[in-house]
Amino acid sequence: MITINPLDVEGIIFTAIRVELPKTNLLIIANEIGYIMCAALDVNVLNERLKERKVIAGRASGVRTIDDLLHAPLEMITDASKEYDWRVGMTGKEALLKIA
Repeated sequence: MITINPLDVEGIIFTAIRVELPKTNLLIIANEIGYIMCAALDVNVLNERLKERKVIAGRASGVRTIDDLLHAPLEMITDASKEYDWRVGMTGKEALLKIA
């Protein structure tokens, strides 16, 4: 099942996406600039093979819900996300507010 909902983060609307897969879930929170995602995100592919696309994205591990993703620290970020002052260790919510 795929669930797509608007998500209010301090008055700013993002899109929350949950894809239920066998034995796991894919979690994403996005807007038109960038996104954060569960550990299924391969940041190295974005930084190396797709560098010219300048994808703004970050990854958090150990999350099971959209709320977990908002509050978990980002363990990896794309090189391009540094333009928005993203850094490893900031919460998903902090990162999202920087691309609002």
